[in-house]
Amino acid sequence: MLTEWSTRVEFALPSWLQLRSNLAIGLLLCASIAFLAQWLSQASLFAANGLSSLTLAIVLGLLVGNTVMPTVTTAVTPGVNYAKQYLLRLGIILYGFKLTFQSIGLVGLGGLLVDATVLLSTFFLTVLLGCRVFKLEKTTAMLIGIGHSICGAAAIMAAEPVLKARAEQVTIAVTTIVLFGTLAIFVYPQLYYLNAHYGWLPHNDVVFGLFTGSTVHEVAQVVAVGDAVSAQATDTAVIAKMVRVMLLAPFLLVLSVWVAKQSNKGAQTMGALVKSIQVPWFAFVFIAVAGFNSFGWLAEDTLAHIAVIDTVVLSMAMAALGLSTDVRAFRRAGFKPLLLAALLFIWLVLGGGFINYIGLRLFGV
Repeated sequence: MLTEWSTRVEFALPSWLQLRSNLAIGLLLCASIAFLAQWLSQASLFAANGLSSLTLAIVLGLLVGNTVMPTVTTAVTPGVNYAKQYLLRLGIILYGFKLTFQSIGLVGLGGLLVDATVLLSTFFLTVLLGCRVFKLEKTTAMLIGIGHSICGAAAIMAAEPVLKARAEQVTIAVTTIVLFGTLAIFVYPQLYYLNAHYGWLPHNDVVFGLFTGSTVHEVAQVVAVGDAVSAQATDTAVIAKMVRVMLLAPFLLVLSVWVAKQSNKGAQTMGALVKSIQVPWFAFVFIAVAGFNSFGWLAEDTLAHIAVIDTVVLSMAMAALGLSTDVRAFRRAGFKPLLLAALLFIWLVLGGGFINYIGLRLFGV
């Protein structure tokens, strides 16, 4: 029925109008999935486990993309591709309204250095293990590392155009975030109470918040962990996490330079290298938006409305990613990405805990 309908539309409309029609149909499908994901994320079952609308959108997109999608591919593909490319960049830019430069001051230089150390060590460990031990494609390993080290699915989606990653590579990376980020929601509160008993780190809610914000994957998961302990732990964890998120833009800029160098190893001139660098322009806008937001010129209500729009836009991008992903990619990837993510989870708990301990000793964070 759907195939018949899409064929009739193609036959009846001029090519330019057909393209716009297909664009609208694809965007409408992504929007429908995004709003359903947003509604489901409010349910106590999902909210209590830190499953955000972004996570649910990609899951719903996968379900639709591997059942209904093959029968209506021609009708929806332009809109799905548009959401995956352009709405993603818009969502990352709007994400800047959740940040301010003052956030850095709240955690101090020590907190910033702890976040940066966790980020870099986790990323390089991922690439090393992913490529040398598990023999994964470098792009897949890098996406997993970016998601674990910065801010989960949003960071993976932001890095996708820089690395020119395939949809299945992005989805595999996001899947590891979903699984082990959800696990963190249950494990971290237990670590808090174990630390209270054994005294591994100075036991207070601020220290636990810094540890959580510097090591847990998604913002929603950070909130869920902090909420299981105290309001003070939640506030500190979110601030530490936001500082970590702010490192996304400079990281993308460095990554784009590295990608250019790798793809132009034979280039003899600096000019050839500069021309090959694909600067993620939205990263500059992201920083500019965060800087603008630092002046506090926008009312809280306005920021709340922008946050809702941003969530919808990013959810549409995640839905588009799920719609364009073939689940057979998971079978081809096997268990290696999950084993890699399991080791990273252990590293974030133990290695991240050690880095926080050193930060406490050196900077008193």
